[in-house]
Amino acid sequence: MSRALRSAAVTDLRAVAARIAGYVRPTPLLRVDGLPGIALKAEHLQKGGSFKARGAANALLGLGASEIVTGSSGNHGIAVALLGRALGVNVTVVMAEGASAAKETVIRGLGARVRHAAGGVAERDRQAREYALNTGGQVVPSSDHELVVAGQATVTLEVLDDDPDTDVVFVPTGGGGLLAGACLAAERHSRPVRVVGVEPMAGRRYARSLAADQPVRIPPPDTIADGLRAQHPGEVPFPIIRRRVDDLVGVTDEEITHAMRLLHDAGIEAEPSGSVALAGALHHGFTGRAAVVVSGGNNHTRKATP
Repeated sequence: MSRALRSAAVTDLRAVAARIAGYVRPTPLLRVDGLPGIALKAEHLQKGGSFKARGAANALLGLGASEIVTGSSGNHGIAVALLGRALGVNVTVVMAEGASAAKETVIRGLGARVRHAAGGVAERDRQAREYALNTGGQVVPSSDHELVVAGQATVTLEVLDDDPDTDVVFVPTGGGGLLAGACLAAERHSRPVRVVGVEPMAGRRYARSLAADQPVRIPPPDTIADGLRAQHPGEVPFPIIRRRVDDLVGVTDEEITHAMRLLHDAGIEAEPSGSVALAGALHHGFTGRAAVVVSGGNNHTRKATP
């Protein structure tokens, strides 16, 4: 697919939602006692256990490649492997040091090959690109691709369809695909919606980059939120986020753990990365109606669910 066609796909979010409808499921907005004013966007109930299914579906359907290579901490790899199996596409997932062994088991169980990269996310992604170049595969990054961002935008599109009076959306932020997608959906909404990205305190690559007005690379973050260990903003998400995001919040591992416990007590089996947005909402505070994206539920302590 040409860059022009990919760019058009990003702007037509309704067409994206229609394209991926047969491969993902709409997820509900949940309200629980003890969290007044907050609606939880239940992406832990998505196919593959996370929002990553949306971007993976849009990318694989749009690219039409027979051989896909991706770097992933786990959830994106699960999503690509799941879609690859459905579409008859060969998938190779490159995983960095410290990635979840449970998620790797699921990826292999879905028929994908797994390669290991010494080092952090930046080295993982470099090796994924190199492997694709050597094998003729098509790289589908976890965040830094127009089709992936457009697919992730359908999360917030659904939020605003289900509750058009939402005042603020809190979004966990690693590579930035989900946050950039939220920005795209919010700027097309019929009324103003604030978009707040939430980063682990140890990995504030977007806050630092926006402060510098250019992408900044950070060391591999040491955080419980294993899905949010990206080291630099993506070329595709960064300008979208810089143009539209309203705020960026940093939260500690202790705050993430507290938010995860609140979710578990409510029967929502969020993983640490999936609890970051709630931690941000509790830390930052808000007025009006808030939507919090529970981005995934593939905990280290249990088998991820396709």
